[in-house]
Amino acid sequence: MLKKRPMSFPRSRILFFLFIVIVVFALALQSRTPRRQFERPRSGGTLRVRTFTLNPFQPDVDPAGGAHVFILNQIFDGLVGLDKNLSVVGVLADYWMISDDGRTYTFFLRKGVKFHHGRELEAADVKFSLERLVSAETEGPYYQFFTSKVVGAQEYREGKASEVVGFKVRDRRTFEIQWENPYVSALYLLSMDFCKILPRDLVQRQGRGFFQRPSGTGPFKFANWLRNSRLDIVGVRLERNNAYFLRKPYLEAVEFNPYYTPEQFLAEDVDIIPYSSDRLSGRDIQVLEGETFTTAFLMMSCHLAPLDNPSVRRAISMAIDKKEIAKAAFRLDTNPQVTDNFIPPRLPGFYPVETKEGSNLEEAKKILLQEDFSGESSFPRLTLFLNDQRKDGDQRIYEVLKEQLSGLGISLRLRTYRDWDEIKSCKEPYLTLLHWSLDFPDPENIVLPLFLSSSVLNQNILQYSNPRLDELAKAAEVEQSRTGRIALFHKIEDLLHADMPAIPLFSRQHRLALQPYVRGVNPPPLGFFYLDAKDIWLDK
Repeated sequence: MLKKRPMSFPRSRILFFLFIVIVVFALALQSRTPRRQFERPRSGGTLRVRTFTLNPFQPDVDPAGGAHVFILNQIFDGLVGLDKNLSVVGVLADYWMISDDGRTYTFFLRKGVKFHHGRELEAADVKFSLERLVSAETEGPYYQFFTSKVVGAQEYREGKASEVVGFKVRDRRTFEIQWENPYVSALYLLSMDFCKILPRDLVQRQGRGFFQRPSGTGPFKFANWLRNSRLDIVGVRLERNNAYFLRKPYLEAVEFNPYYTPEQFLAEDVDIIPYSSDRLSGRDIQVLEGETFTTAFLMMSCHLAPLDNPSVRRAISMAIDKKEIAKAAFRLDTNPQVTDNFIPPRLPGFYPVETKEGSNLEEAKKILLQEDFSGESSFPRLTLFLNDQRKDGDQRIYEVLKEQLSGLGISLRLRTYRDWDEIKSCKEPYLTLLHWSLDFPDPENIVLPLFLSSSVLNQNILQYSNPRLDELAKAAEVEQSRTGRIALFHKIEDLLHADMPAIPLFSRQHRLALQPYVRGVNPPPLGFFYLDAKDIWLDK
């Protein structure tokens, strides 16, 4: 009987099979590894985006008229900008010099920068654009940041001068600003969206018609308005500026529409949208959280008894559980963060104050007892004012506040307002829920409009006055040292904590939903309104 010999394979065949196994294993491993770890940004594609829009879309990209910040930042540039650390960087200005006394800023413009219609940027465009902010003929509130600070701005505003003498054109590429006093935060102010530079020739020739087809120096240029089936303008299409003087955008185009819906996002017809629907949960999407410079305050009528007493105001602050209020303010697209800071801690030189957990009702009752409020009937009813446009969103906060203050023997009723004059006319003690957003990242933009007794911006909803705070604020206005100026605002914040004219409740974080193929999105330090589309690319 013959024995069967084991089958043998040629050595080459064995090596071939081993090679196949290795290749298959490598391919499987590669399929489990995200491509994004290896790929570089690629050009092309249209990004369809909706960011956080507070008002209905207006077909206007006028910086002085309050156009949407996202659109402004794509079409126009300013002299300077801010990086991710809130440090000032040059944009249209190649560099600048500050005089020894801190009152004169000289900007040297980049060479070869052109507007979208082909004309080269000049210093006269800068002068025209900033004077336009000051002019009484221009709609918008931003003149208030210049009239008290720039030499000759108030006279120009009042029609007593034909120009702002503090805005000087030295030559075609050199522009100068003369401030009344040393102004340490001048560059922060000039970095904001309302300080974008416009082409004087087109604006002077076309007037308001310029903003129907604007021309800037930015990374994207206006293409056309987006319209619905009734031909109403509902958004805008911007296309890549291939002649941009800095790094050119990766995207071919951007389409912005504040009416994009979660359904369109789920169908991948939209690429970026606020995380505003629970239908987005569990999907293969990216969720980004970004800080904002918006703080919710509970303002108190410091001129009406018993809220004219700092001890009473501190007692009310102790009775409030901010964590419960933040829960009431929570939305899918907004994540409130409890704060005890009057000045946002994300500003350079400021840090979070240690947040107190819960409320201290017993201590608050002791303070009121010391101030001769012994029972529920002894404390007058308070009115809480809510903005009529935000009433639905803030209604839950009212309910929580009403319950919490009832534990202190204080009854609360609700009123809505459309403008601050309605609040000022109230003769009974009141509270106001105020959501305050910084116009530019500087502590003065909270202290001066809200708490300075003589401020032009103060709308008197507090009627708060502290001579020591006014004195420190005036010292900060002329302080040349940044560290010295920050130290003065720290002292101001200490005074506010002692006097408690308002109660800081929470700051806001926004949440965006992004398609998985959207790349290069970095949360801007000022919030998603300032999203930089130049850095975004699509990995489709």
